[in-house]
Amino acid sequence: MTITAARPGTTRRHRKRVGVTVLVWLFVLPVAAWSVVRFGGWERGPLVQLFAFTPYVAAWAWIPALIALASRRWLGAAIALVAAALLAVGVLPRMMVDKSRGPSTGVQLHVLTTNVLAGGADVDTIVRLVRDNDVAVLALQEFTPTIQGRLTEAGLDRLLPYSAPAAEVGTSGSALYSRYPITAGGSRRNGGGFLQAYGTVQPPGAGPLAVESAHPVAPYDVKVLGDWRSDLANQPRPDPDGTPLILLGDFNSTLDHKALRDLIAGGYRDAAAVDGTGLIATWGPYDGNPIPPVTIDHVLVDRRIGVRDVTVHAVPRSDHRSILAALTVPATP
Repeated sequence: MTITAARPGTTRRHRKRVGVTVLVWLFVLPVAAWSVVRFGGWERGPLVQLFAFTPYVAAWAWIPALIALASRRWLGAAIALVAAALLAVGVLPRMMVDKSRGPSTGVQLHVLTTNVLAGGADVDTIVRLVRDNDVAVLALQEFTPTIQGRLTEAGLDRLLPYSAPAAEVGTSGSALYSRYPITAGGSRRNGGGFLQAYGTVQPPGAGPLAVESAHPVAPYDVKVLGDWRSDLANQPRPDPDGTPLILLGDFNSTLDHKALRDLIAGGYRDAAAVDGTGLIATWGPYDGNPIPPVTIDHVLVDRRIGVRDVTVHAVPRSDHRSILAALTVPATP
């Protein structure tokens, strides 16, 4: 029997092919897994935090596809392309103006929401945003007695004389301010420990509107994920036969979290997403923290309310940016 040894060049080429194949799959499989978990709504444990950064993964997902195509690993390329396309379907619509903006006739109303970072945010900026943008309803999170006094001194009460304050030291406080009288005002504490101020306002020419300053607990640890999910699940849902509802604030979740998507599916529109500004980040490095920015603040509107325009504004000394939404609310018959 004759044994022929493999030629060194052949062995090296084989090892190179195997190495390239392994490298391609190391790029492809994480993206494929991310897309499957994202569309199944199966984020659990530490993945909940990570999935806030899905838009970055969606952009990166095309790189493994190109690598697989360039190296002629056709199965890997096919899987990578499908994964990238699925992520694009989930993310790109937030950059596109949705024709389904809701009613275009009615009473115009400007609303603003901002997290004031334990009362440390710059009050002059908040008051200027209210004054310069004709804001009629303002929702604040992490509202403290100190910032309540500072806002009064800065002139907020003259612009928005009605309020439902629920101030607390630390990060759990909440508040609503309004140009119009607030009825049935109050606050409730959600399971994560944060207060949510609420009330009903009635702009001239419009019917009553229920407004609530939302602040579910952040999913900062796996131990609080149950509260995070229940806080989102227990947010008020619109009643088609009841008062139209606006829910705005710091939701500590993005549209890549199933818990928030389920809330929106209960009768809301995400104002920024339908306006094509849904990928403008609202939280992250704005107070100096080295973290990629993400979109966790939202204005959710009852489907009986139209969305005309959404803009995002910096607020010094806060880790959040404000969301300003121009809405069209139902007029009285």
